[in-house]
Amino acid sequence: MDKLFVKFVVSAVLFLFGIVSILLLTVSVHELREPPQNMYGVVLDAGSSHTALFIYRWPADKLNGTGVVTQHSECHVKGGGISSYAGQWGAAARSLEVCLKQAMRDIPPDKHHRTPVYLGATAGMRLLKITNPDKASQILQEVKQKIKSFPFNFRGAVILSGQEEGVYGWVTVNYLLENFIKYGYVGRWLNSGRKTVGALDLGGASTQITFETPETVENKLNSMTMRLYGQEYSLYTHSYLCYGKEEALRQILAYLVELQDNTSKVYHPCYPSDFTDVFKLEQVFDSPCTVSKRPKPYNPHSWIRVQGTRGYHSCLGNTSNIFSFQFCPFSQCSFNGVFQPNISGGFMAFSAYFFTHSYLQQSTGINIRTFAQLEEATQAVCSMTIEEMTKKAPDLKNYLKDYCAVAVYIQVLMLRGYNFDESSFQNVAFQKKRNLWASGRACVLLRGLAC
Repeated sequence: MDKLFVKFVVSAVLFLFGIVSILLLTVSVHELREPPQNMYGVVLDAGSSHTALFIYRWPADKLNGTGVVTQHSECHVKGGGISSYAGQWGAAARSLEVCLKQAMRDIPPDKHHRTPVYLGATAGMRLLKITNPDKASQILQEVKQKIKSFPFNFRGAVILSGQEEGVYGWVTVNYLLENFIKYGYVGRWLNSGRKTVGALDLGGASTQITFETPETVENKLNSMTMRLYGQEYSLYTHSYLCYGKEEALRQILAYLVELQDNTSKVYHPCYPSDFTDVFKLEQVFDSPCTVSKRPKPYNPHSWIRVQGTRGYHSCLGNTSNIFSFQFCPFSQCSFNGVFQPNISGGFMAFSAYFFTHSYLQQSTGINIRTFAQLEEATQAVCSMTIEEMTKKAPDLKNYLKDYCAVAVYIQVLMLRGYNFDESSFQNVAFQKKRNLWASGRACVLLRGLAC
């Protein structure tokens, strides 16, 4: 019996050894190497309201020329966006020091000189470049010199185009969903073969829409081809400057001042009826998004009182008037004469889309899956007093006055602007993702290093 048992054990061991030997013969020497050293890259996202620094890492080996990038750490700069320091010599550069010093601590010292650092400014700086190109240039030069004073490999500080911002967000969304590559059972990254999803970004000063399309893009300015992980993608992308959340709210208020022809008091149907606010006229009309609606005569230091009147349908009508749906020089358009192919596939909506969607669900208890439910929840919020809103979300007190307006704006933007319908809206996922362009830029910018 003992001899039979020993014979069985020996046979089993030999069988397993044979299987392992066959597997080893099928694995290349490349796959048996020691794991590669990590490389690092730094991207500073200089947004309209704040700046954040992101550190990424990736293995030295790459899949079809594009590295598998993961976030290593992040640092949020105190204060406003770099555009808010216009006219304050050196202030924008100084604001970055704390986070750049953190990057030195978070990245191994022997990697500092090989670590590329890149700053990309978005819509806030795009607006400043329109109103005061000299100040925009001065700020960029200041931050360049500051970054160069650190022992990293400086790769540039630029103002991103809206199209670049949109495409980088699309790259990140699909990367996070593993639509480009996925981790296989054999411990390797493989092409996933999945369909990509579109990206909807609603920032402070601009909004972007980007998605893969088989249709001909009639305006080549909205067309971009990306090659990632050995695959080629044909994209439609457009960025609407002045249609981010903050600038859209400014446009609505400017329209109401013009409509009511009153620069001392204006009634706002998107504000709660028991809410009053005051603004200096310069806060409303000194943006390039509203300068054309300045009242005459114009005193930028005059105060205007805004009284809420709480009316969903009036809010909807007035908000719709900041869009132009009539003019279209192409076969079809979104709004303001911009070509857009038909919506197709799934989408991820993030930034202000997510926070508004989340608030609507939290405050009304409605699980928003359809346009009808979005409208129902929006009407419910627009009928609340500021006291009722505060009770439901006391931690959001500083933002409550704007939720009705922003929800209505999103409704008009998606339904009439981007031409989502009841069916396609159900393919939109609202996700809590911020600063998505930075991760996409890390994957595309570091070409030759990570991508």
